[in-house]
Amino acid sequence: MSERSDRLSVFKTYKLYVGGKFPRSESGRVYEVTDSKGKWLANAPHSSRKDARDAVVAARKAFGGWSGATAYNRGQILYRVAEMLEGRREQFVREVAEAEGLSKSKAAAVVDAAVDRWVWYAGWTDKIAQVVGGANPVAGPFFNLSTPEPTGVVTVLAPQESSFLGLVSVVAPVIATGNTVVVIASADAPLPALSLGEVLATSDLPGGVVNILSGRTAEIATPLASHQDVNGIDLTGADADLSRELEIAAADNLKRVLRPQAVDGAASGDGVDWSADPGTRRLTAFLETKTVWHPTGALGVSGSSY
Repeated sequence: MSERSDRLSVFKTYKLYVGGKFPRSESGRVYEVTDSKGKWLANAPHSSRKDARDAVVAARKAFGGWSGATAYNRGQILYRVAEMLEGRREQFVREVAEAEGLSKSKAAAVVDAAVDRWVWYAGWTDKIAQVVGGANPVAGPFFNLSTPEPTGVVTVLAPQESSFLGLVSVVAPVIATGNTVVVIASADAPLPALSLGEVLATSDLPGGVVNILSGRTAEIATPLASHQDVNGIDLTGADADLSRELEIAAADNLKRVLRPQAVDGAASGDGVDWSADPGTRRLTAFLETKTVWHPTGALGVSGSSY
């Protein structure tokens, strides 16, 4: 029996991912997404300032539960996300190939690296505290312990050129350490990011931990940089002029700001070798250190009585 050739094409409808749900943009706007040769791929939601505010509300609501979960549990959930990504590998290979103008084999290598990167960060969830925390020596009958805690709600401007591996590389470390995140996807290649939302929704990740917006980066990032309930911002996907503007806005409530550095290549994240060992810089970028003093009891001739 020959396959039918007269079927209608079923085009995918891409939506935002906010609070564990898939809303259309409040503005009702969409914009065309094309491949490297200008061929139409899909219409992506054009997020508004209201969408950005809704995403912050969702991220704040999810923060208590996510930051309060054990590091081991967060690692289990992140590993589950990697499992789901592996199961949808072929879809992401196609979307990355179209978004970045890569051959199928090169796109497959990018997707494999992204899944491996997610697993790598899943393994760090219950280890980073041992690297950046510890007991401090003090002169007195006290325990002095420093432990890392998540900063809070973080806005992440995803890389413009690396639509999937770069995206995973900036999102996974933020949530691995207990933060919640509002992600602004690559403006020209948002489809892999929006599809990632579908994976997150079918994993064990609580709704609101990751919220994904698409549209013009500057239009969405500006209100988020000045938002009083956003605690940090990663400027990877911003160019030099936008970075300066956002840093000024972020200073209003003393947000933590992660600037693109020399290791990241150009100011907009272009030219970055995202496949290189990322180290722990992004894991520690949005961590605060809490130090607690605890009395050990009276010290006698033989030492502590505690």
